[in-house]
This record gives sequence, C-alpha cells and structure tokens, in this order.
Amino acid sequence: MPKGRRLGAEQIVTKLRQIEVLQGQGKNIAVACKEVGTTEQTFCRWRKEYGGLNIDQAKRLKQLVADLSLEKQVLRDIAQGKL
Repeated sequence: MPKGRRLGAEQIVTKLRQIEVLQGQGKNIAVACKEVGTTEQTFCRWRKEYGGLNIDQAKRLKQLVADLSLEKQVLRDIAQGKL
C-alpha cells in the first residue's frame, strides 16, 4: 500500500477479516499484518474502530457520514446567508 493512501471502510473491514483468517491459521499478529500490508499499530486502530462491522455495515456507516457532512454544509451555508 502506498504511503499516505487512505482506505475506505469496506477495504479496512476486508483487511481486518484477512488478518483474522491468518491468525486462525496460526500466524501471529505481526506476520499477519505484514502479509496484508499494514502495521500492527494500524491494525489495532482499525480493530478498535471497525472491529465489529461487516462490509454492509461499513458501507452504511460511510453513507451516513456523507449524508451528515452534506447536511452540516447546508446548515453552515444557511447560517452564513449563502442560501
């Protein structure tokens, strides 16, 4: 993975599942993360944020964030008298 590239929620959930499968095959976290192309620190952060989600839930979360961001921008524009 190129440095600085951000993954979407669906991709993160997929990578988390891949690491879990590798751990189930007897590999430790460090080796599993390396095979998937991430670091242990990133894995822990992702697991904390996305650990219990499946791909459909991650897509829904992404859509909700987009909707809320749009609503926030519209409200900001109204408050500034742009609309």
